[in-house]
Amino acid sequence: MPSPCTNVCRIDARTGWCEGCRRTRDEIAAWRKLDDDAKRTVLARIATRRAA
Repeated sequence: MPSPCTNVCRIDARTGWCEGCRRTRDEIAAWRKLDDDAKRTVLARIATRRAA
């Protein structure tokens, strides 16, 4: 499963999310180690964050 990274890597100090992909630092660091189910969970969180 491809990474949601958009190569806009700046962490918003207020939310703690990357301004490009909307992942947290922990989610970014763990991405390569996550199984597909866990990646789908992160992608669902990203979708919720984008809608907020």
